[in-house]
Amino acid sequence: MSRDKASADNAEDKNNSEEPAVEDSAGVDSATVEDPAANGEEAAAQPLSELEQVQLQLQEATAKADQNWDAVLRTRAEMENLRKRQSRELENAHKYALDKIAMDLLPVRDTLEMGIAAAATEADPLKIVEGTELTLKMLTQALEKFNIVEVDPAGEKFDPDLHQAISVQEGTDKPANTVLNVMQKGYTLNDRLLRPAMVVIAK
Repeated sequence: MSRDKASADNAEDKNNSEEPAVEDSAGVDSATVEDPAANGEEAAAQPLSELEQVQLQLQEATAKADQNWDAVLRTRAEMENLRKRQSRELENAHKYALDKIAMDLLPVRDTLEMGIAAAATEADPLKIVEGTELTLKMLTQALEKFNIVEVDPAGEKFDPDLHQAISVQEGTDKPANTVLNVMQKGYTLNDRLLRPAMVVIAK
């Protein structure tokens, strides 16, 4: 009886001594397995996220650069077309600058031709004069339409900016430098002198 009891006590002590070892081993193993795995996943995910972000930024920058380059090309093409169009318009302006005034002068020429033809057969000089005055009136209106204004300074003070003295006359009752006669009228275009009036002035 004593020998069997001693054997049972030894078996129970052995079991009690082995159970904490299993719990400790299980605790240690679970701690050592879980933490490195979690740390490894975080370390692997972080660089991959940064790389993707850099690639995305690169793609956006490349797309924006392509858009800017397309805009530059379009602007360059538009500027070239504008330059060509302005060049053509300037060339046409030089070639056809007088087309409007020419259209207004052509009726004057037509009237002069008809007046000459009528004068060859018309005996009444008054009608010839009337026709010539009408033609002169048409010409004056055409010139004034384009701001071509005559300078007729008879009786005015001599102005060297608008008049050119071709003769000086003494012994007159007019003050000195007064325009006595206008030998040829002058003209201005938009207030700029085209041709000075040829005048005789008092001394």
